[in-house]
Amino acid sequence: MNTVEKKTAQYLLQINAIKLQPAKPFRWASGWNSPIYCDNRKTLSFPEVRNFIRQSFVEIVKEYFPDADVIAGVATGAIAHGALVAQELNLPFVYVRSAPKGHGLENLVEGVVKKGQKAVVIEDLISTGSSSLKAVAALRHEGCEVLGMAAIFNYNFNLAQENFEKATCKLYTLSNYNVLIDLALESGYIREEEMATLKKWREEPDTWGQH
Repeated sequence: MNTVEKKTAQYLLQINAIKLQPAKPFRWASGWNSPIYCDNRKTLSFPEVRNFIRQSFVEIVKEYFPDADVIAGVATGAIAHGALVAQELNLPFVYVRSAPKGHGLENLVEGVVKKGQKAVVIEDLISTGSSSLKAVAALRHEGCEVLGMAAIFNYNFNLAQENFEKATCKLYTLSNYNVLIDLALESGYIREEEMATLKKWREEPDTWGQH
């Protein structure tokens, strides 16, 4: 694991943005049972963590997307992080809603984007990738060229990788599930016997815990 991946995972565990409970699973809105719960909004309440995430995103944009014209945050979890990145890079910022407003102009993309602009999307969490890629599709519909996406955390589902490949969208993440559970074991957050459960869930998240 690289330094950014490990440091991000350490921060997320430290501030309880991520909780691991193999013996007492969470239930996601999708109906899936899960031994992990991630709430990256908590990172905004800790300046040291928030600044680390912002700077890590900035380095990704500079290294992989140096031609970016605009930064787009995915509502609602990545609006603040996206705005911080745009501010640091002195670039325009927009955000993408999960659904159109029910009134007014019924915008999906809030802010000013122009046809031909090269956008980088900032996201807080990647699960299957479907909701994140809706933001990519919305920006493309507005005429933007989406260079790629950067996210704080990725559950490493095979389905997400497939979805991003189908959408021809590059994805970079600050940390991921594999790095997190290795670090959690190393630091004593979880026990060795819990690792098999955590690995099994990642392989079959939609049916895990239903037997």
